[in-house]
This record gives sequence, C-alpha cells and structure tokens, in this order.
Amino acid sequence: MTDETQTRLADLVSGNDVLLFMKGSPLFPQCGFSSRAVAILQHLNVNFDSVDVLQDQAIRQGIKEFSDWPTIPQLYVKGEFVGGSDIMMEMYESGELAELLTSHGLVGTA
Repeated sequence: MTDETQTRLADLVSGNDVLLFMKGSPLFPQCGFSSRAVAILQHLNVNFDSVDVLQDQAIRQGIKEFSDWPTIPQLYVKGEFVGGSDIMMEMYESGELAELLTSHGLVGTA
C-alpha cells in the first residue's frame, strides 16, 4: 500500500464517526455481506458514511492491509476497526454493537 493510500484511509477513518467500507452503496449494495452490514446499521438507526471499494482498486486492496482484515465490508466506529459482516452480526445479535454505538452517542442519529 502506498503512503498516499495509507493517508487517504486514515483520513477517511478518522473523519467519520461510523464508516462502512463496502461493495456498492447503501442504496445498492453489490454483495450480500455488504447488504447485511447496511441493514444492521439501518436497523440500529445509525447515521453512517460509506466507501464503495469497487470504485477504487487502491482503496479496495489498501483497506485490507490497513485493518489487517482480509474481507469487505469493514466497519469503523470513532476511528476503531470493529469487524466485518459476521462480527457485526454477532455483535448485533448479542446487543454489543448497539451498546458500542450508544456509548459513543451514535444510536438514533440517522
């Protein structure tokens, strides 16, 4: 990953309270995992930004190195990597995701 890509990713992650790197957009997800991640965040009534990794190959590959996580989607909350679709689902089902978002004052912001 280039320094430029590293800087772009760091700026994106630090500049958004809740950021989802995904395939497609929230209105038109391009894979089932991204669709599930969007549905979870929408169900929790969380305002979030997204980055379509299909639009930029450097971001698509770079985010995997940035987080040391091999798959997309990837969720960041307040600059911290939370996980991918499966982890989001587990955290959602256990109430841990709502708890995390609530602790940052992010639930009900959509």
